[in-house]
Amino acid sequence: MKIIGVGCGPGLLTEQAIQELKQVKSAYGSDRAIELARAYLPKNCTVRSIDDYKKLSTLPENTVILSTGDPMLAGLGYLKGEVIPGISSLQIAAARLHIPLSRVTVVVAHGHGHEQGMRVTVDEVKRGKIVFLLADPKFSVADLYSRLAALSLPLQVAVLENLAYPEERIIVGDIASPPLPQDSLYSLVIGNF
Repeated sequence: MKIIGVGCGPGLLTEQAIQELKQVKSAYGSDRAIELARAYLPKNCTVRSIDDYKKLSTLPENTVILSTGDPMLAGLGYLKGEVIPGISSLQIAAARLHIPLSRVTVVVAHGHGHEQGMRVTVDEVKRGKIVFLLADPKFSVADLYSRLAALSLPLQVAVLENLAYPEERIIVGDIASPPLPQDSLYSLVIGNF
């Protein structure tokens, strides 16, 4: 099995990923990952949307899994097989905001980890780290902002939506009047940056 990172948006495939994609016979991925890779997949390649992520480990060994962003950042890199890295939303966010990656802590609050994600974010901010938070539409951004405001620290907050897509939107504010996400494809950067 091969897990190929297809980047977090259009035009972010690495040269290694492109070369691998040109040889693929069978690929699985989310609709977004398939769309990002489609131009490089052979015409005779069988492409299927992933409908059950729990069954991915049961796919044949010669299968290629397409992972948005980088498979090792909250992606499919946990699967056994070779991992071809991709350009992640973390890398794009850090570049857009001019934040060195060495100052950033990644917090994943996607799916079931909302409460833990909030606790870890608050703890990391107290330690002086800049948090890159991956969340989902059900995550309560207002609750997180309330907890962060209670710290009485001078914090900046950035909402980053649709990174690397034409409709990319980045809004930076402070914790007193923080920006709210308006799209389901978003991440947050929180701290002194």
